[in-house]
Amino acid sequence: MAPSREKSKKRKITFSLNADKAAQVALVGDFSNWSQTAHPMKKNKKGIWEKSLMLDIGRYEYKFLVDGNWQSDPQNGQVCQNCFGTINNVLMVTHP
Repeated sequence: MAPSREKSKKRKITFSLNADKAAQVALVGDFSNWSQTAHPMKKNKKGIWEKSLMLDIGRYEYKFLVDGNWQSDPQNGQVCQNCFGTINNVLMVTHP
């Protein structure tokens, strides 16, 4: 009998934001302790900013930092209020 392999508990998640006029966009969230420099996004040929991360199964809060201004993810209606009285997006990473 071959040894069983435990499936990875990480999943590749791609974040995207349509901000074609932006000069700089970063993905910021609790997965990086809210570091504003840990996950810079790259603009693709269509003007969409993208960043892929390998995330463990769980619940995450995040926002985008667009040219120095906080912006929520318009593609994700799952939100919660943060301690500053503004909104964070919520992402649930589940088993495939």
